[in-house]
Amino acid sequence: MTRTATQASATEGLLTWSPRRGLTGPDAHDRVPAVGERLVVADSWLLRDGRVRGLGRHRERFLRACGDSGGPSLRQLVDFWRDMTDALPRTGEWFPRVELGAESRELRLLLRPAPPLGTGVRVWAVGQLDARTVPRRKGPDLDILARLRQRAIAEGADEAVLIAPSGVVLEGIHSSLLWWEDDTLCLPSPQLPVLAGVTVALIQQHAQRTGVRVAHRERTLADLDGCEVWLVNALHGIRPVTEWTGGAQPPMRAGRAVRAAEWRLWLEGVAEPLQ
Repeated sequence: MTRTATQASATEGLLTWSPRRGLTGPDAHDRVPAVGERLVVADSWLLRDGRVRGLGRHRERFLRACGDSGGPSLRQLVDFWRDMTDALPRTGEWFPRVELGAESRELRLLLRPAPPLGTGVRVWAVGQLDARTVPRRKGPDLDILARLRQRAIAEGADEAVLIAPSGVVLEGIHSSLLWWEDDTLCLPSPQLPVLAGVTVALIQQHAQRTGVRVAHRERTLADLDGCEVWLVNALHGIRPVTEWTGGAQPPMRAGRAVRAAEWRLWLEGVAEPLQ
């Protein structure tokens, strides 16, 4: 398929895909794409000067999630991914999102500039009971998570931690949760309702290659008091918790981020150029 004018000069906005037209903007359709439509599947990543961390993993997760939710055929998904990759800009900092609409069943690319990136994160020290309907798939619960994040911001934080009914920590609103106990890198059990994060998978792989012990452990929010805790995702990479705000009595202490800088430097070098 040849690249359309829209693909060749990718600009900010929402592009809809069809097998015949490829990716096109709203002017090329009889109707405007369903902006704000509930999403069955979504996936996003940081794109910096044409380089991405773990794009193949994002592809696998997106295609699998679309298949599991009765999305388009595998052939269409593969063609969409190819056209989407062609459409991504090779300069600048972007935060693109691929999505499958719930009602329209359309495959789309939302191309948006990357927001300011953080090197640390303030977390609301009140565990939020997990209210997601499909916790293992990114997309259906974005509205729920957005409302939780607004509550965290109102409390002077950037993020909050989701917890199970038992009180066990699961993950951040938009991030995977990791922490250090002595020299062991810890994360919640994959048996818990957590999203299979691309960035946390890259970190686990690096830990295994470098001889760092990794363990799955069940901890409450209070158990993380004084630990070096990271929230990690495809946008910001590794962000150590620099402050726990509000809620806890006595206040929770953020552990010193003694390992974060070295691991952030490694993660910066993982990004690979688009093919």
